[in-house]
Amino acid sequence: MLPVINKETVTQGVLAALALHCEIPAFSKFDRKNYFYPDLPKGFQISQYDKPVSQKGYVDILINGKPKKIRVHRLHLEDDAGKLVHVKDGTLCDYNRSGSPLMEIVSEPDIRSVEEASEYAQEIRRILRYVGASDCDMEKGMMRFDINVSLRKKGEEKFGVKAEVKNLNSFRALEAALAYEISRQEEVLKSGGKITQETRGWDDAKGETFSQRSKEEAHDYRYFPEPDLPPMQISHEQIERFKEELPELPLARRQRFIQKFGLSEEDAGILTEEKSMADYFEETVRISKDPKKAVSFINTILLKHLNEDGLRLTDCKIQASQLGKLLKLVNEGVISNNMAKSEIFDAMYSTGKDPEKIVEEKGLKLVSDTGAIEAICQKVIDENPGPVADFKGGKQQAFGFLVGKVMQASKGQANPKSANEILRKLLG
Repeated sequence: MLPVINKETVTQGVLAALALHCEIPAFSKFDRKNYFYPDLPKGFQISQYDKPVSQKGYVDILINGKPKKIRVHRLHLEDDAGKLVHVKDGTLCDYNRSGSPLMEIVSEPDIRSVEEASEYAQEIRRILRYVGASDCDMEKGMMRFDINVSLRKKGEEKFGVKAEVKNLNSFRALEAALAYEISRQEEVLKSGGKITQETRGWDDAKGETFSQRSKEEAHDYRYFPEPDLPPMQISHEQIERFKEELPELPLARRQRFIQKFGLSEEDAGILTEEKSMADYFEETVRISKDPKKAVSFINTILLKHLNEDGLRLTDCKIQASQLGKLLKLVNEGVISNNMAKSEIFDAMYSTGKDPEKIVEEKGLKLVSDTGAIEAICQKVIDENPGPVADFKGGKQQAFGFLVGKVMQASKGQANPKSANEILRKLLG
């Protein structure tokens, strides 16, 4: 079976590269990378060597609220190898992804800590999801990491000998493998030993890396131009069209949410983790005109329900426009905030019905008739002489008790603002 260039793959690769601020050269080509390993049944990999589809980019990350730029050496395209699963009595070969399109993103050696590496990897995932280049679902093998670790003495400029740890498939594994490998190399160097340039694996059960094979140099792969694929040419006009397709990127959106809506860094981070969530929030605010309530409902109530049920936002029955209408009903005094957060929200979550319809069906509109509320307040005052005397004696918490009694007597339907005002008036 001869290979062909997959147009969609190239498109997604270029969009991802542009989102990483990479340069896109007019000319690029594919190369054949030759090596023998059980995960590569055809004995070579189609990759890109000296003329990749992109180069010289960067990713901005935030570490303790401070920005740091991690340079991207290149994003290139290749076909995926199989997957080796090491078991007690041998090794299993999984060829399900063998030959599938793959983009490899190579960073420059700018990362100085486990925390920076993890944040860089997470920001890469956010960016790729925002541009639609990949779902980056690590459980399905859509994203994984190789790490190169080298140590040097403080003050030295030359990098130490590096060891590579391959195929880490979670952020937890990435962080644990990095921490272990840094500690291992430090012990070797402090005891007077030398680091070997090699490829290592990660044993999740033992929590340690292990040697797999000595690391090859580029010349060992005998790269040569892929004979079955022609070179690619991308025009300036095509690149400009790709740039127009790029959405607002996650970090920029996070900072805009903080400035425009007055959100905390934590809330803005949660809302911009996924593009769909950021879109949902903005639509809710557009309808309700209340970013503060939108944050409260989405980041606490909605996400709590979704997490408990193991659902994603795309599975949620409540549309952003419906949540916006719910908040609007609260602000207009039609329903109370407590009603919205509990009974009405729960009904919307399970049925997907509009909030107005649920309010009507359940008869949950607030009572704003001052005469009716005044009668309830007077009854509460008459029945609770002790708390009334406490309030008049200066105990402010007694007033909260009386308001609670009014809401209880009205079955939660007295307008809280009116109830507060009338109760204060009657108490003098």
